[in-house]
Amino acid sequence: MIEQLQTNTSKIIGFKLSGQLHDQDYKVFVPAVEAALASGGEWCLFAQLEDLHGWDLHAAWDDIRFGMKHYSDFARIAVVGDRKWEDWMAQLCKPFTKATVRYFDVSEVEAAWAWLREVA
Repeated sequence: MIEQLQTNTSKIIGFKLSGQLHDQDYKVFVPAVEAALASGGEWCLFAQLEDLHGWDLHAAWDDIRFGMKHYSDFARIAVVGDRKWEDWMAQLCKPFTKATVRYFDVSEVEAAWAWLREVA
């Protein structure tokens, strides 16, 4: 499931990702991001991973297509989680975006928001 978060900050869009992600999740996520990006400029992305179990095959493909299409649309991406594989996943994303990607432990959620606000 992908749930949009209120950011109360222009140029930052945030989401909570949980459970196993499916194609239907991306049919909500992608239009929300693209609506924000339509205003122009570089954006920051906040992704909070909470009990995330990964992607089904179609959702994984959706994620790859999204990354390719929006390669240069983000300045920073903050990934917040509490599992080692989530940190590894954040590192794996780096070649697929021009954004600076940084992983934060869930205990550092406020630091993640502050890091994004530095450029937003």
